[in-house]
Amino acid sequence: MFDLFFEWVDFLEDCLWQYMGFPAIIFVGLWLSIRSRFVQIRKFPDVIRIFMDFLLRRDKSLNDPGRGIHPLKAFFTGLGGCVGIGNIVAITIAVKFGGPGAIFWVWMTAIIGSLIKYCEVYLGIQYRVCDRKEGFHGGPMYFLKKAIAPWASTLFCVLMCFYGVEIFQFNVVVTSVATSFDLERWPIVLIMLLFVLFAEAGGIRRIANICTAIIPLFIVLYLSMGSYVLFMNSHKLRGVFELIFTGAFNRQSALGAFLGSTVLLTISHGIRRGCYSSDIGVGYASIIHSASRITKPTKQAALAIFEVFLDSFVICTMSVLIILVTGTWSQNLDPMHLVERGLAQYFPYMHFFMPFFLFLLGYSTIIAYYGAGVKTAEFLSPRYGRYVYYFLSSIFLFMFAFVDTTHAILPMSVIQAFLLALNLFGLWRLRREVDYNFLPISKEVQKEVLAA
Repeated sequence: MFDLFFEWVDFLEDCLWQYMGFPAIIFVGLWLSIRSRFVQIRKFPDVIRIFMDFLLRRDKSLNDPGRGIHPLKAFFTGLGGCVGIGNIVAITIAVKFGGPGAIFWVWMTAIIGSLIKYCEVYLGIQYRVCDRKEGFHGGPMYFLKKAIAPWASTLFCVLMCFYGVEIFQFNVVVTSVATSFDLERWPIVLIMLLFVLFAEAGGIRRIANICTAIIPLFIVLYLSMGSYVLFMNSHKLRGVFELIFTGAFNRQSALGAFLGSTVLLTISHGIRRGCYSSDIGVGYASIIHSASRITKPTKQAALAIFEVFLDSFVICTMSVLIILVTGTWSQNLDPMHLVERGLAQYFPYMHFFMPFFLFLLGYSTIIAYYGAGVKTAEFLSPRYGRYVYYFLSSIFLFMFAFVDTTHAILPMSVIQAFLLALNLFGLWRLRREVDYNFLPISKEVQKEVLAA
């Protein structure tokens, strides 16, 4: 019975992405890119400068705890939802299905999708509200009211309540720890639930602090190890990039790029998985970034472009290059172990380190999405929403921790397709309200001085 149910969900998910999700991302992403004259590429150096300005400069107004969270903490929390298990596991499935050229389609998705994410974050901040207790609240549930109607906000919140329960990542973390250390699943499930509820009890600020501690640590460790592997195989890099670019346009790679996103929860082996990996179109990033203390939407939205860059062009690309230069991509291995085996050729005890990596990534993603789910639950019911969500989400996480990983991802992908369609329609209705004229803080100050 359950097998029949998941077969039906699999069929539904494939139809939704093939006939709705894929065309919507391509059409809206290309239209926004052309209208803005590909601002995500033209002004990418300014995006880097904005990030560095926030990282290096000291602004007392950004340290006021009564006005939301620091822009960089909002950035790392948003990045925590992007940089996840899909960057190590799902992206390798895309290559396994479609060959080395599949990563090319992930890059293409990131280029057009980064502007969709920019618009999501911009509108979320533009229409956010503020309370004295917790700071700012924003996201699609606020701008969809104007873009469509109040019912669209309610529908979004219901869908995000389900989507915020990251059953796929939770399942992968539990499975990885249980198999690596030969442990029973149920104690791991209970411990993970306690960790998740601990993070959520502190609200968006505690989630932001945890993600700000975890994500930079992972990025430094993973990129350092990956860079060493690439350095030791530098003589192979030219051939690897030839494989990527020549394989990007053959039928196998294009198909794999599209289908592979199912495992990443929509890098859709190109489009489907790219959307999941970089959180494009689902509205999660808009909710998280709206909690920032920054007053100008363009600045915070520019950080969303940098998020997509780090997720797709840095972390995902590093995973693919590791399995290509070490040759593990063509071996008969479970995709969960491709990167692990590649790193194990140069680093000992990777069968212990990889579960640690997956735990860091999975935990940060789970609590970040969970936080977005709690906010939408509170939007539906300010008094009881949070507590009802805690109860029901704990039941769902416990149940899906014991199913097959491929089954855990299917409901997420179906809900994501509906979220994508709803948010893109609202974004399209408000497209003329988005401002693309962002400048680094230092340049903006110089401009004001010259004008005076």
